Amino acid sequence: MDIDIDAASTALLVIDILVTDSPDAVYAPDPQEEALVDNAARITRAAREAGMPVLFLCDQHIPGIDRELALWGEHGMRGKAHPHPALEAGDGPRDFVIPKRRYSGFFQTDLDLTLRELGVRTVIAVGEDTNVCVLHTLADAWNLGYDSVAVSDATRTFLVGTQEGALEHMRRCFGTKVITTGQALASLSGAPARR
Repeated sequence: MDIDIDAASTALLVIDILVTDSPDAVYAPDPQEEALVDNAARITRAAREAGMPVLFLCDQHIPGIDRELALWGEHGMRGKAHPHPALEAGDGPRDFVIPKRRYSGFFQTDLDLTLRELGVRTVIAVGEDTNVCVLHTLADAWNLGYDSVAVSDATRTFLVGTQEGALEHMRRCFGTKVITTGQALASLSGAPARR
C-alpha cells in the first residue's frame, strides 16, 4: 500500500522505545527489539528531514501508585526510563518528549493539545507493545478525530496477543493504514517538507 504523507499535517509518535538506567537492569540481546529500534530510528530521521514533529511518548511510572505496575511489574519508571539513544530524542527542532503513566499517550497528558497546536491531523505510530500502548494510543487518536498509520515492522508485540491481531484490530476499528518501514520511508522521502 502506497500512502501520501502530508508533512504539514502529520506527526510521528514514537511509543515506549525506551532504555533504563537502573543499575540492576539486565538486557539479553533480542533480534526483534534490535530490528524495531533500527526501523524506528530510520523513520525518525526521515520524519525530521521532512520537517515533521516527532513526539516521544514515554512511560514514567511512579513507584507504589501507578496501576500498571500491579499488572506488569516495575517498568518504565519515572526518572529511570529514557528514549532509546538510537532515536536521538531531543536532537530535532520539532522533537517533543511526553511522559505518560497509562497505556495511551493521550490519557492525562498534553499530547492532544500539542498535536492540535502543531496542526496535526494524522499520526504515524512506531513502538511497543503493539497490543497495549500502541493500540490504546491509536484508539484514543481515533476517538479524538485523528487519522492513523501504524508501521508493522517498527512495532512489536511481546506482552499479550499477536502482532497480526493488534494490526487487524487497528485496521478494522480505527481505519489505521498499516505499512512497512520501506513504505514509510518512500512516502516520507516524497513528502513536501514542512516549512
